[in-house]
Amino acid sequence: MTQQYRAYLVGDNGVFRSAEAFEALSDASALTFAQQFTRHGKVEVWQLGRKIAVLEPEQPATLLTRQ
Repeated sequence: MTQQYRAYLVGDNGVFRSAEAFEALSDASALTFAQQFTRHGKVEVWQLGRKIAVLEPEQPATLLTRQ
């Protein structure tokens, strides 16, 4: 079953510049999909109210670890 995700492009000032809504089967597949947007800058990946990861430009996708 797919889940709803959003990839937010983050501007230099930390404000979201744009968002892309998409569906994915898992957090890992969502990160793989969202990686394409890093060519435009830093990207935050969210699933509803849960932040999955922050992807830096041209960096591999990694899941956030809870502390």
